[in-house]
Amino acid sequence: MARLRFAVVIPTLNAGTQWQDWIAGMRIQQQQPDTVLVIDSSSTDSTVTVALQEGYRVHSISRAEFNHGRTRQLAVELLDDIDIVVMLTQDAILLDPHSLGNLVSSFDNEKVGVAYGRQLPRHGAGMFEAHARLFNYPVQSRLQRLEDAPMMGLKTAYISNSYAAYRVAALHEVGGFPDHVIVSEDMHVAARMLLAGWMVHYNAEATVEHSHCYTSLQEFQRYFDVGVFLSREEWIPERFGKPGGEGRRFVMSELRYTGLKGLLMLPMSILRSGLKYIGYNLGMREKHLLISLKKRMSMQKGFWSDGQ
Repeated sequence: MARLRFAVVIPTLNAGTQWQDWIAGMRIQQQQPDTVLVIDSSSTDSTVTVALQEGYRVHSISRAEFNHGRTRQLAVELLDDIDIVVMLTQDAILLDPHSLGNLVSSFDNEKVGVAYGRQLPRHGAGMFEAHARLFNYPVQSRLQRLEDAPMMGLKTAYISNSYAAYRVAALHEVGGFPDHVIVSEDMHVAARMLLAGWMVHYNAEATVEHSHCYTSLQEFQRYFDVGVFLSREEWIPERFGKPGGEGRRFVMSELRYTGLKGLLMLPMSILRSGLKYIGYNLGMREKHLLISLKKRMSMQKGFWSDGQ
């Protein structure tokens, strides 16, 4: 089998000191990409200068141009003679020298259209932050097929562009990344690939360090955006199922996890879960809300700037 040529794509905006950590993680990879393409949203720090010094290819856009789907599709269109596109974010750090090689190996299975790796909590992560990673990224790898939808529900189409890879031929077959979505451009593509007969591979051997310490308000905003996405892409929950079952499992898992660590954390766990639920349901009903209110409730403020 001929070697698969692969590129790493990373959107950046003022990556700061963490940029050196990201670059260090890339340097230690045993299997190096054929190209690293940086899509930079007009950084005002040294992000672009450092990227060019490292030999990366840089394409700059304005901050207003950035969109989760459209920007990644632009990156794919800028690449030539590439079989696999690996998507990373600037805060997802490769600590294992075999991470990229392991992720790309998912495509040894010719039926895999997209693969995503295991995200581990960052050093010093708090309780809620760590649990979210442990729940969503288990130690066992798995193949996700369309026929798994009755059992897995919406989780069948779950992936994360913080660390995912796409077979370019499969990506082209399903029309690429969506032009304008608030979040979850990765799930959008995975769902279309599953419907087209491709499989999704969760590769637990391909790891990155990546997690966020979200406040309760930020969790509300994140779940509002997820609700907006699913309300506008209603074909996804209609075909794969609503997220209610998975949400209940997460809540029960978090309660058990925090309970073991200390009963004093249980009220905060319940509060955060309640805010997520409210945010999601408001997002699902966003068509009845004023733009000004939606912008306040959303984490993705720029999405609403053109009257969406």
